[in-house]
Amino acid sequence: MRKDELRTPCYVVQEQKLKENLEILKGICVETGCKILLAQKAFSMYKMYPLIARFLDGATASGLYEARLGYEEMGKENHIFSPAYREDEIEEILRMCGHIIFNSPSQFKKYKARVKEAGRSMGLRINPECSTQEGHAIYDPCAPFSRLGTTLEQFESQLTEAEIAELDGLHFHTLCEQNSDDLKKTLQAVEEKFGKYLQHMKWLNFGGGHHITRADYDRELLKDCIRHVQDTYGVEVYLEPGEAVALNAGILITEVQEIVENGMRIAILDASAACHMPDVLEMPYRPPLKDAGHPAKHPHVYRLAGPTCLAGDVIGDYSFARPLKCGDRLEFEDMAIYTMVKTNTFNGMKLPDIVLEREGGECEIVKTFGYEDFKCRL
Repeated sequence: MRKDELRTPCYVVQEQKLKENLEILKGICVETGCKILLAQKAFSMYKMYPLIARFLDGATASGLYEARLGYEEMGKENHIFSPAYREDEIEEILRMCGHIIFNSPSQFKKYKARVKEAGRSMGLRINPECSTQEGHAIYDPCAPFSRLGTTLEQFESQLTEAEIAELDGLHFHTLCEQNSDDLKKTLQAVEEKFGKYLQHMKWLNFGGGHHITRADYDRELLKDCIRHVQDTYGVEVYLEPGEAVALNAGILITEVQEIVENGMRIAILDASAACHMPDVLEMPYRPPLKDAGHPAKHPHVYRLAGPTCLAGDVIGDYSFARPLKCGDRLEFEDMAIYTMVKTNTFNGMKLPDIVLEREGGECEIVKTFGYEDFKCRL
């Protein structure tokens, strides 16, 4: 089956582009000796885990179910971080995860004896109080009143020297779709505040948010940052990108169902921003669309919208070289990340099929959804 034969809406993950990203990430590992993990919160298409496992060192999870998925389907290093662990889940987590990262000194104190008894490595997430975000406070773990990570004041006032000595590593995650200059700035803050403790650690985890596979990303500076930390503190360095693994490696194909007019032309699609690409509304952002541009670029301008009853189910305004008509197929780009993992069935919307496009262009339907997927959640 080829792409133009697929039923819409559908996500199409492109094997060749995924491999290109993985080769870049593997190159960073080979050249620096660091380890890179897949952050499953951005991309959890486990059909691709055997491929990813050929290039990366494992996976990282934000909760029990992601941890289980990485354990069962990746089968390599399995790390987990959670702002708070449930008492009734911790034993299963300890069975499946080799690295347990705590968010606060109190969580560390509550569970550390069990982690040690299970022979697992444990770390603490720190907050270097260094914001590098611009315009997206929702994604800034260093924003005022953040619940994520332990500040230096909390670290030193709530942990004894003996307890600090029990930690194997520290973890920070402050970036979102950013370049390595922001990593360098963050590392300077980490060293200034926590450098005296790093000498006694086994590892330092740089977290995620590194857009390593983006065309303009400064990978040489990233490698310099990794080597600096390794040479200065003698620790193993981890990175856990999510977006960088599947960046630009997938599309969402949708079809125009209707065109209405109310001050401008509005094309109603069979794909929904609210259900199938929720980051469009949450972030918000305007996803790239093949063969289309910003409203001023081409003569025919349309607002693209979803089929739900939500008035704000709008993807954005786009221009085209020719008029749209019902039945036209559109391809939204960079749709492998934060889409499949966030879909929902609001209004009883059908979830898009998940498709793998092999390197030769042949398409394999990995998963289809129907009424029962909606009904069984309720």
